Amino acid sequence: MSEYSKTLNAKLVSVHVGTTIAFVKESVGTAQVELDGFVGDKHRSYMRGIYGGEPYPPGTIRRNNRQWSAVSIEELAIISKTMDLTEDLSARILGANLCFSGITDLSQLSKGSKLTFPSGATLIVEEYNPPCHDLSEELSNTLKTNSGDSPGKLAFLKAAKKLRGLVGIVDVAGQINEGDDVKVQVFDSERMLQFLSS
Repeated sequence: MSEYSKTLNAKLVSVHVGTTIAFVKESVGTAQVELDGFVGDKHRSYMRGIYGGEPYPPGTIRRNNRQWSAVSIEELAIISKTMDLTEDLSARILGANLCFSGITDLSQLSKGSKLTFPSGATLIVEEYNPPCHDLSEELSNTLKTNSGDSPGKLAFLKAAKKLRGLVGIVDVAGQINEGDDVKVQVFDSERMLQFLSS
């Protein structure tokens, strides 16, 4: 794959696991990931139900392409500034499993990109994780702006557009630790297509 990717380096700032239906995922410092997701996390599974807006009949069960979610410190800072919040948003309150630093455009990583940790654990990016109305409304009830007001119900939805982070699957099981140096192989789909058509 290295021939069709470029490599970036990132730092894992925090690791989170959620066990309840709430959006919040608590910091755990260390997490074990298996091929069906993060051990102890509510999104761990090979399968999932469909979400609103997906092009499947009601009740459809599909492959779980959302075994993990990730955000970046850099993008959270941009969202927080746009919303004029008193404190920066965190991976914890957004319900993300991972928070990175050093990847300025994390949300733009292409499908097929790989995140490899020192243990050998490897995650693959599936898609961008768009902000949802439910989380935006919840944040409007719990956060404050610098003017002392609550953000509007759509404030996060608007501010987080193209900055919300990623979701993906586990490719190789292993341990993930806060502070890990992470190798990011950014998959270049255009270059791959050029190779396949040559």
